[in-house]
Amino acid sequence: MAKGTGPAGGASAPRRRQEKLGVVVSDKMDKTVVVEVQRLVMDPLYHKYLRRRSRFMAHDEKDECKMGDRVRIEESRPLSRRKRWVVREIVERASAE
Repeated sequence: MAKGTGPAGGASAPRRRQEKLGVVVSDKMDKTVVVEVQRLVMDPLYHKYLRRRSRFMAHDEKDECKMGDRVRIEESRPLSRRKRWVVREIVERASAE
Protein backbone atom coordinates (compact mmCIF):
# COMPACT_ATOMS: atom_id res chain seq x y z
CA MET A 1 0.00 0.00 0.00
CA ALA A 2 1.38 3.41 -0.92
CA LYS A 3 2.33 5.81 1.82
CA GLY A 4 -0.44 8.27 2.80
CA THR A 5 -3.30 6.21 1.48
CA GLY A 6 -6.06 4.88 3.69
CA PRO A 7 -7.54 1.36 3.67
CA ALA A 8 -10.15 2.36 1.07
CA GLY A 9 -7.45 3.59 -1.31
CA GLY A 10 -8.20 7.30 -0.83
CA ALA A 11 -5.72 9.71 0.65
CA SER A 12 -6.00 10.05 4.44
CA ALA A 13 -6.87 13.44 5.92
CA PRO A 14 -4.00 15.42 7.47
CA ARG A 15 -3.68 15.09 11.23
CA ARG A 16 -5.43 17.82 13.19
CA ARG A 17 -2.94 19.93 15.14
CA GLN A 18 -3.27 19.90 18.89
CA GLU A 19 -4.20 23.18 20.61
CA LYS A 20 -3.75 24.24 24.23
CA LEU A 21 -4.78 27.25 26.30
CA GLY A 22 -2.30 28.66 28.82
CA VAL A 23 -0.71 31.66 30.52
CA VAL A 24 2.58 33.30 29.49
CA VAL A 25 5.04 32.96 32.39
CA SER A 26 8.17 34.26 30.63
CA ASP A 27 8.74 36.57 27.66
CA LYS A 28 12.45 37.29 28.12
CA MET A 29 13.57 35.52 24.94
CA ASP A 30 13.47 36.96 21.44
CA LYS A 31 10.33 35.77 19.57
CA THR A 32 9.79 33.01 22.16
CA VAL A 33 7.49 32.77 25.18
CA VAL A 34 7.07 30.13 27.87
CA VAL A 35 3.42 29.11 28.27
CA GLU A 36 2.17 27.24 31.32
CA VAL A 37 -0.82 24.95 30.77
CA GLN A 38 -2.72 23.57 33.77
CA ARG A 39 -4.89 20.46 33.79
CA LEU A 40 -6.83 18.55 36.44
CA VAL A 41 -5.99 14.90 37.10
CA MET A 42 -7.97 12.68 39.44
CA ASP A 43 -5.98 10.79 42.08
CA PRO A 44 -6.65 7.06 41.54
CA LEU A 45 -6.84 6.24 45.25
CA TYR A 46 -8.36 9.29 46.93
CA HIS A 47 -10.47 10.55 43.98
CA LYS A 48 -9.41 14.14 44.56
CA TYR A 49 -8.52 16.40 41.67
CA LEU A 50 -4.88 17.49 41.50
CA ARG A 51 -3.55 20.41 39.47
CA ARG A 52 -0.81 19.40 37.08
CA ARG A 53 1.09 21.88 34.94
CA SER A 54 3.16 21.68 31.79
CA ARG A 55 5.40 24.38 30.40
CA PHE A 56 5.82 24.78 26.65
CA MET A 57 8.12 27.06 24.68
CA ALA A 58 6.13 28.70 21.89
CA HIS A 59 7.13 30.84 18.92
CA ASP A 60 5.75 34.41 19.00
CA GLU A 61 6.62 35.86 15.58
CA LYS A 62 5.51 39.44 16.27
CA ASP A 63 6.93 39.40 19.83
CA GLU A 64 3.67 40.85 21.18
CA CYS A 65 2.92 38.49 24.11
CA LYS A 66 3.59 39.78 27.62
CA MET A 67 3.72 38.01 30.98
CA GLY A 68 0.26 37.11 32.29
CA ASP A 69 -1.44 36.99 28.87
CA ARG A 70 -3.78 34.05 28.20
CA VAL A 71 -2.82 32.57 24.82
CA ARG A 72 -3.82 29.73 22.53
CA ILE A 73 -0.87 27.69 21.24
CA GLU A 74 -0.85 25.21 18.38
CA GLU A 75 1.42 22.26 17.68
CA SER A 76 3.92 22.80 14.83
CA ARG A 77 7.04 21.35 13.31
CA PRO A 78 10.19 21.57 15.49
CA LEU A 79 11.48 25.15 15.39
CA SER A 80 14.42 24.57 17.76
CA ARG A 81 15.57 22.01 20.31
CA ARG A 82 12.71 22.71 22.77
CA LYS A 83 10.27 24.76 20.69
CA ARG A 84 7.45 22.85 18.98
CA TRP A 85 4.48 25.20 19.50
CA VAL A 86 3.32 28.47 17.90
CA VAL A 87 1.20 31.20 19.50
CA ARG A 88 -2.04 31.34 17.47
CA GLU A 89 -3.86 34.13 19.32
CA ILE A 90 -3.87 36.19 22.48
CA VAL A 91 -7.17 35.31 24.16
CA GLU A 92 -6.90 37.80 27.03
CA ARG A 93 -4.35 40.51 27.79
CA ALA A 94 -2.80 40.74 31.26
CA SER A 95 -4.21 43.56 33.37
CA ALA A 96 -1.86 46.55 33.37
CA GLU A 97 -1.37 47.46 37.02
